[in-house]
Amino acid sequence: MPDEPSPRQPQQRQPVPRPEAPEARGPNWKIDPAPDGRGKPPQKPPMLPFSGRRFLIILAVGFLLNIALVQIFAPPEKRERIPYTPTFITQIKKGNVKEISSKGETVTGDFKNKLKGAQHFETEVPTFANTNQLAKLLEQQNVKVNAKPPQGRSFLQTLIFSFGPTLLIIGLLVFFLRRAAQQAGGGGMLGQFGRSKARRAEGGEDTRVNFNDVAGIDEAKDELSEIVDFLKRPEKYQKLGARIPRGVLLAGQPGTGKTLLAKAVAGEAAVPFFSISASEFIEAIVGIGASRVRDLFQQAKDAAPAIIFIDELDAIGRSRSGGGGFSSGGHDEREQTLNQILTEMDGFETGDGVVVLAATNRAEILDKALLRAGRFDRRVAVQAPDKVGRAKILAVHTRSVPLDPGVDLEALASSTPGMVGADLANVVNEAALIAAKREHSSVRQNDLTDALEKIVLGTERSVVQSEEDRRRIAYHEGGHAIVGMLTPGADPVRKVSIIPRGQALGVTMSAPDADVFNYEESYLRGKIKVALGGRVAEELTFGTITTGAESDIQQATQIARGMVGRWGMSEQVGFVAVESQNGNGPLLPGVSETSEATQRTVDAEVRRIIEEAHEEVRNLLERERERLDSLAQALLRDETLDEPDAYRAAGIDRVPAPA
Repeated sequence: MPDEPSPRQPQQRQPVPRPEAPEARGPNWKIDPAPDGRGKPPQKPPMLPFSGRRFLIILAVGFLLNIALVQIFAPPEKRERIPYTPTFITQIKKGNVKEISSKGETVTGDFKNKLKGAQHFETEVPTFANTNQLAKLLEQQNVKVNAKPPQGRSFLQTLIFSFGPTLLIIGLLVFFLRRAAQQAGGGGMLGQFGRSKARRAEGGEDTRVNFNDVAGIDEAKDELSEIVDFLKRPEKYQKLGARIPRGVLLAGQPGTGKTLLAKAVAGEAAVPFFSISASEFIEAIVGIGASRVRDLFQQAKDAAPAIIFIDELDAIGRSRSGGGGFSSGGHDEREQTLNQILTEMDGFETGDGVVVLAATNRAEILDKALLRAGRFDRRVAVQAPDKVGRAKILAVHTRSVPLDPGVDLEALASSTPGMVGADLANVVNEAALIAAKREHSSVRQNDLTDALEKIVLGTERSVVQSEEDRRRIAYHEGGHAIVGMLTPGADPVRKVSIIPRGQALGVTMSAPDADVFNYEESYLRGKIKVALGGRVAEELTFGTITTGAESDIQQATQIARGMVGRWGMSEQVGFVAVESQNGNGPLLPGVSETSEATQRTVDAEVRRIIEEAHEEVRNLLERERERLDSLAQALLRDETLDEPDAYRAAGIDRVPAPA
């Protein structure tokens, strides 16, 4: 029989063969999974000569044995607790007390004859008792009073009580340390922190995502197609001296499909895909983030050709030139991690076959060192889809959903301007839930419509309202609708309802006939007028106002402030940007370089635009009061009016805008 290897000599790691090109792997190639994605780690001798399960059994037996020894060598002494008076004093006078021991105010002793079946007793001497009389009484009855203190524990008892639990705790600690070392692949507990947490996906035909699963962002797919071609046929580019971009930055608003697009690139190229969020690099221990970056890039190089995908890159890649550093060590840790990413990307060779994809929705705050040539030198904009793209996305998400033959996905796409892929997937899922709740065998058009309304407008609420409140809400929503129907360039009214949804007591839903990407001044003024229509209708009908126009006023103010401070639509302010880019409100004091006089001018112009719109809406509703009354009565009767019914109730012909 051959000699067994010494336990002190670990087995040598066998190199993992790597084909030169993906075609050599076959259609369904897979790599043997391992904790670090680079093959099996070398086997190390166990820290203890027995397995984990056997170790737990030994600990359990030791714990039970410790309890048994305590019961044997230090059995609990049962004593009957009696009152000082009259029982204790009476038994002394009767001569039934044999001996006593005292420790502090506690007195223990033995009866000559059992009292209520108890031989031993215990009592407490009150602080106000006359101990001199007690001592005379004990002396008269010849009660033995022990002079020495109670006997302490023996050496064996001390050993059991003191070291038994300690040994058990040490044993458990050794066990958990051993388990942590095994999970760390032999690197110890601290070694586990420095290992990358990236999730690895293989390029199997049966599980991978490809470009057929991505719709509505055709321009982004076209830009990434050459990445796929390079990973499949690198020699095609290398023989001409071409170098594929080392880093590709996917920039776009949340939900546009950046992560799905990165997976599709890996699926099309049939290469390993390492996915991680940028925040997973950071830990409380300084240096762990940089260690994880090194480990991630090493894994990718070992599995090359491969793709690394870093989601939410701005978590560690934000600009370092903005000042205002942090007082804690987290800022230093983030900067070290960013520097390590920059170093690793500089260390790529042309033939490494590793491409780094990153996603962010805040590309404007990224550090310039990340975006320079040689790193993330290609930027792919992942925009929100247009109407045609939304229809394609809906077709992708409904492939596994049984649809009724009457479902019109293009009509649904027309009603979802501004929605991205994640929103549309949510609409389809919500429609399937509604259809199941209604016991439908397939998803119908009204299920999709109701799902869209639930997501956009909110869930219907059961609120008990007085007739006066219902009438006020009907006129409020009717005012929005009439202004939207009669204002040139305003979005057509799609639905009006006085049923409470979400936080609103009523809703008026408007949407354009086609996607709008460039807003004219007249269109923006029209939106302000529609927002003010509800408040003006209340003023004309009831002569009083309520808090129901809060969101309308906020919307009108935000649009007017953007017109003045961002888009140069005010002659008084001119072509000067005085508002923050996100348009959430005026710049904070100390941040803006605009003078106080200019800010006062901005406020005056915003007020002027809103007041002009308010006056025009008042004139419009006074002139069309009959249409407002008719629409309000229809809402009180039916509560919800779709587009044709709303226009019919108002006596207005709906003329669709040309496509």
